[in-house]
Amino acid sequence: MALIPFDKRDGKIWFNNEIINWKDAKLHVLSHGLHYGSCVFEGLRVYDGDIFKLDEHTERLFYSANRMGIKIPYTKNQINEASIEIVKTQKVLNGYVRPVVWRGSEMMAISAQKNTTYTAIATWDWGKYFDPKLLAEGIRLMTANWRRPHPNSIPWDTKAAGLYMICTLSKHEAESKGFNDALMLDQQGHIAEATGANIFFQDKNGELHTPIPDSFLDGITRRCIIEIAISKKVKVHERKILPEEMSNFEGCFLTGTAAEVTPVSQIDNYKFRITDLIKNLSETYLNLVRKRKEVA
Repeated sequence: MALIPFDKRDGKIWFNNEIINWKDAKLHVLSHGLHYGSCVFEGLRVYDGDIFKLDEHTERLFYSANRMGIKIPYTKNQINEASIEIVKTQKVLNGYVRPVVWRGSEMMAISAQKNTTYTAIATWDWGKYFDPKLLAEGIRLMTANWRRPHPNSIPWDTKAAGLYMICTLSKHEAESKGFNDALMLDQQGHIAEATGANIFFQDKNGELHTPIPDSFLDGITRRCIIEIAISKKVKVHERKILPEEMSNFEGCFLTGTAAEVTPVSQIDNYKFRITDLIKNLSETYLNLVRKRKEVA
């Protein structure tokens, strides 16, 4: 089936406190958010008609905007209500929600003190981030040439649009070489994350290891998986991890709102298996988001 471009789809979008036609949700070509990256966003999942961890995502949207010096002209409650409203309007049962906030076009230079802040929320049906066929065997990653920037050089703890440029470059290179995604290192050469998801490793003792989020986003799903693991008496080590340590790990997986829990079978020449723990964490997470009974 042919892919329908997002600007050609039908439906409604919440745009500056109004429900408007999907195709009418536009910004000017000289918007500051397009030229200078003064734009923040969020990504949420809808499961069986309910938005998972809506409050946490809205909280992070406002945090990101504040870090970028952008004042959202609505309250957190208004954004929550608008997100719920547009999901119901679009009749999305299982899909994705994308709130986005950006500066307009009053000023076209580095300074944007007088620019209007625009806010939109769109939602659509969406399944798995990676091809479901890959999930049974695990996805393959290569180490990216680009690294996460020094934390003093960017607002690294935000979902700001400009921070994803090197992620797109890295993922494109990985895909061109037959991989599914890329592993990104931090400025010191430690393992950081994938291009749009956090990463975990399982050692031979059944314990988990995950990088300290000190130069990349501390994902909401990441925190959720840590809570699930701890509830199952699984020890979780948040620490600096060198790439050569991957030879000591048996399992590996990614976490994210889009990625959920995605097993990894290979990173460069390092091979991993989909362990029982990874399967259990994935199943427990999916049961949680769909409000099903806990997995032992």
